[in-house]
Amino acid sequence: MSIEAEKNDALPTVICIMGPTASGKTALAIESAKVLNGEVISVDSALVYKDMDIGTAKPSLQEQSGVTHHLIDIISPQNSYSVANFMSDAQNAIVTVLEKGKQPILAGGTMMYFNALINGLNELPAAEPNIRQQISEMTLASVHKQLSEVDPQSVLRIDKNDAQRLTRALEVFMVSGKSLSHFQAQQKVRLPFNFCQFTIMPRQRADLHVLIEQRFDSMLLSGLVQEVKELLVRYSLEADMPSMRSVGYRQVWQYLEGEYSYSQMRERGIIATRQLAKRQLTWLRGFNDVTALDSADFNNLQRLVQKVGAT
Repeated sequence: MSIEAEKNDALPTVICIMGPTASGKTALAIESAKVLNGEVISVDSALVYKDMDIGTAKPSLQEQSGVTHHLIDIISPQNSYSVANFMSDAQNAIVTVLEKGKQPILAGGTMMYFNALINGLNELPAAEPNIRQQISEMTLASVHKQLSEVDPQSVLRIDKNDAQRLTRALEVFMVSGKSLSHFQAQQKVRLPFNFCQFTIMPRQRADLHVLIEQRFDSMLLSGLVQEVKELLVRYSLEADMPSMRSVGYRQVWQYLEGEYSYSQMRERGIIATRQLAKRQLTWLRGFNDVTALDSADFNNLQRLVQKVGAT
């Protein structure tokens, strides 16, 4: 079903619940699914990993009770998961839900995934293991330097510390001889769905910061440090793997390695989560035709249901 599609009333509606971390997306998605006979499809680059529960704020089995969830616990923390992987998996999940006669509800905070779903994704050359291995043996500084020579536009767009995206950009060039920027300038493949978009977040940034601090402290009390210790025993993990670069896990890893004290780890975890929320909000400002909901509003479910019914 990967076809070029414009907004069309004949296309099935897919609900999108987006927002920064700790804003209440999960609860609203589950409530919506119960009212609208829906199933929840996670749009989160960390929830895909098995055994990473506390630090990802993964909905508990009790929370999931009665509502089918997709794209949670699907890969090992040792593996990578790309935007292209998500697009394929999400599309399959949406079709599966629709074929049941149910309402697909996409919910999460990985805005790059939402952007690809809603605005389309450029078709890029497939990865080649030999080239990926070659790049993995380079330092991040070397990757950055080489990419700056062959694709300066991508270097300007990608954070110098974002190893995954820098590596992928260089890989695209080495595989195809063409820059990532070249492919991104091409017409995008869009999915044949109408996306009914909602954002949920506190009205005041300070309120979001309070929620973030409270949630990180709750994660620590719930055993985040022990969870990371158990992951290190169960899996063969390295600090630069995407799973371990997730907010919270990275800081706990550094604490366990002796780089931080416990209080430093907590502080840096909260700061990193705030920075993540800031990036999420930047992404959200670029989306069009979005209905904004307030995290503190008790009528969010009613507003969402009314909006969906009007589409």
